[in-house]
Amino acid sequence: MLDILLVTLIFFALLYTLKDTQAMALLRGMILIIVALILLTSLVDLPAFSWIAQNSLPALLLALPVIFAPEIRRTLERLGRAGAFVSVSSTDTSLEETLKAVVTATTRLSARQHGALIILQRSDSLDEYAQTGVQLNAKVTPEILLQIFYPNTPLHDGGVIIYHSKIVAAACVLPLSASGILNRTPDRQMGLRHRAALGTTENSDAIALVVSEETGSISISHSGRILRRLDSERLENILAAFFRPDGKYNQLSWIEKFWSWFTKQKVDK
Repeated sequence: MLDILLVTLIFFALLYTLKDTQAMALLRGMILIIVALILLTSLVDLPAFSWIAQNSLPALLLALPVIFAPEIRRTLERLGRAGAFVSVSSTDTSLEETLKAVVTATTRLSARQHGALIILQRSDSLDEYAQTGVQLNAKVTPEILLQIFYPNTPLHDGGVIIYHSKIVAAACVLPLSASGILNRTPDRQMGLRHRAALGTTENSDAIALVVSEETGSISISHSGRILRRLDSERLENILAAFFRPDGKYNQLSWIEKFWSWFTKQKVDK
C-alpha cells in the first residue's frame, strides 16, 4: 500500500505541476510518440527501426530535465518555501493601514478605469524586478498610488512593488505568465497587466492586484491563479486572510489551500 501510494503521489505531483502550462502539450506529444513506438516495435518486426528507437530512449531521458526545466525549478522553489514561517517587521497597525490604503486606491482606480498593477511582496525577494523600475521608498498612501497610475504619467506603465508599508519601486518590468490559463478563459482580451500578475505570482509567493483599463474590474492573483471581478469588500477580506494580524503565515496554510481550490472553480467563469 505504501509503495502504491508513493508512486501515485509522484504522478499526481508531476501532473499537477504541469497543469495549465505549455509543458503539458509537450508531455502529451511525448506520450503519443512513445506509445506509437511501442506499438510499432511490438506488432511489426522492424529490426532497424527498433534499434533506433531503443538507442534514442536514453537521449530522450536526458532531454526531459531540459524541456521541463521551468516546471522543475518552480516545483523545487515551492518545496523550499513549504512550511516556512516569516515574521513581518511592520506592526499590526501599519500593516492594516497599508492594506486599507491599497484597497482604497484600487477601488478608486477601478471607478476611474485607470489601469494598475500592484505587487505585494511577501517572503520571496523581488529585488531583481524592483531594480528595473524607479526607486521610491515612499509610504503607501492612496494618493501616491492614484498619482502613479494616472494615465500618461511617467510611472503609470509597469508595476508597483510594495513591501511592508513602503512603495519600493514603480514602473517595474515584471515577468509574463507562461501558463495557458488566460487563453482558456472567455475573456481572452486580458492584456499584459494580467499576464504580468500571473507571471510574478508563478515565480514567487507575492500577491498581485490588477485593475483593468478597459472595464475597471479588479483582479487578484496568487500562486499562478487569478480571481476576477472583485469588489472592495471581497478584496479587503482576501488580503486580510493572506496577511494575518499576528504578522506570521504558513506557506501551506488552510487559507492558501482554500485559495487554490476556490480559484480553480472560478477561473473559467
